[in-house]
Amino acid sequence: MITNPFGRGRELLSRAPEFRRGFRTWRGERPFWAGLFTFAAGLPILYWPYANLNLGGIPLALSTTSGAGSLVIGTLLLVLGVALCCRPHLRVFAGIATLLLAVISFPVANFGGLFLGLASGLIGGSLACAWLPPPADEPSTAPGDETATTVAIATTAATATTAAAGEGRSGS
Repeated sequence: MITNPFGRGRELLSRAPEFRRGFRTWRGERPFWAGLFTFAAGLPILYWPYANLNLGGIPLALSTTSGAGSLVIGTLLLVLGVALCCRPHLRVFAGIATLLLAVISFPVANFGGLFLGLASGLIGGSLACAWLPPPADEPSTAPGDETATTVAIATTAATATTAAAGEGRSGS
């Protein structure tokens, strides 16, 4: 008799918080949401031209001459979405390409995948262009360490006062 059909269930559950922390760190180092929106933009653009729908027994086909354009635009958006997650240094190129492809999909690919791909592509491209990598060498202070903050504020104030006094003497 099998008591635990999944075998390693408890072991996997014990590692779930560690996996979540690792994924959160990985996600923070790249334009993850931009890649997700860009990938999601390619799906409706690819789907609608090749879908065969029946509405009350009446076949509805959106497959027009835009089928080839939809295939190219949708595939490129899927590739750009994956590239944003795997290669964050390509964010500006991928963001601008996503914006251009999303706008071009409006007349070429059935109103940009019935506006779903268009809207998602514009959001993804904008997020990709706006994303900045986290700073590498940021001075960190502990939450309870007021001395470092006080010294930094005092140093900044003293520098500003000295600079203002020096400008006042040179102007007279």
